[in-house]
Amino acid sequence: MNEFLLVFRRDYKTKETQPSPEQLQAHLGRWRAWFDDLKARDLLARPLQPWEPAGKVVKHDKSVTDGPFAEIKESIGGFIVIRAENYEAAVRIAEGSPILELGGTVEIRMAVQ
Repeated sequence: MNEFLLVFRRDYKTKETQPSPEQLQAHLGRWRAWFDDLKARDLLARPLQPWEPAGKVVKHDKSVTDGPFAEIKESIGGFIVIRAENYEAAVRIAEGSPILELGGTVEIRMAVQ
């Protein structure tokens, strides 16, 4: 099995794609169910943990700024590392991601062996 990084991105600034509080609770339930399914099938390669929405950015000149930047329309909502045989299998797993319900994307990268 190979390991794949799944990075979840979404446009958090567009009001049309923002769920109501009730929709958000239902959506979070679908995330939990999806994670539970991946865990039950032994496809999660790393434990899940929450991340702060803000952080720091280190640039090539070693300057440090707060991030992510407001001018960036799409931001990273999270990531997981999964186990899959190949890219096709990783894509099938990513297609079940609840981020897609809100117009988000899943970037897939295979670990270098």
